[in-house]
Amino acid sequence: MSPARLRAEHRQAGFRVRFDWGPNGLRALASMVEIVVVVDVLSFSTSVDIAVGRGAVVLPYRWHNGTEASFAAERDALLARRRGEDGFTLSPSSLEAIPAGSRLVLPSPNGSALSFGAREAGAERVVVASLRNAGAVGRFVARTGDTVGVVASGERWRGDTGPIRPAVEDLLGAGAVIAAIPGDGRSPEAAAAAAAFDEARRSLAARLPQTASGRELITGGFARDVTLAAEHDRSRVVPVLLGDEIVDALG
Repeated sequence: MSPARLRAEHRQAGFRVRFDWGPNGLRALASMVEIVVVVDVLSFSTSVDIAVGRGAVVLPYRWHNGTEASFAAERDALLARRRGEDGFTLSPSSLEAIPAGSRLVLPSPNGSALSFGAREAGAERVVVASLRNAGAVGRFVARTGDTVGVVASGERWRGDTGPIRPAVEDLLGAGAVIAAIPGDGRSPEAAAAAAAFDEARRSLAARLPQTASGRELITGGFARDVTLAAEHDRSRVVPVLLGDEIVDALG
């Protein structure tokens, strides 16, 4: 359904803090709030937090579709490879030693695509959040006093372009951001996400490895990525999308 045809109730109108899922949820909220927060815990948002926290600039890209190399070359940037290949990839652990000043094109079918999509859908500001920097992002949003739509990316059924599979880790990441925004004004959807995080916050290190996405990564040899993603409030980075680039709003 076109965003123009959505009912005000589906846009969670009247609430300062709102929550929804994936591209359709993004389109419902983006033009109705002043800040969109994109959450993709495993692994885009965690990768962005680590890279930007080390002084790198991230250029999100929708996915490996054959045009990403020219996009990187035009912007004098490195191109992240597919997870499991050598060098920098979408795997957060591959970015733990990225040099300050690096420019990295980071293709991702979920978080990266939503970051671009938020701007195209009318969002004034786009912020990327994970469990690692949820508190920092929540405090940043709270200081602005703006309306905010927190969008959980989810994963995909049947490959990179299949229907959204709601993912527990993104629910918890979104809830962590919402829980860090004090005051009233949460929609019921946002309040439910915050409640899910509050229930799980003391056991994140144990829970993320047991999620479907966490188990998939561990089976594939990426246990370190899950460990990094579960480190709640480890970071004070607030990654914001400025043009094509994600940089630290507080840097």
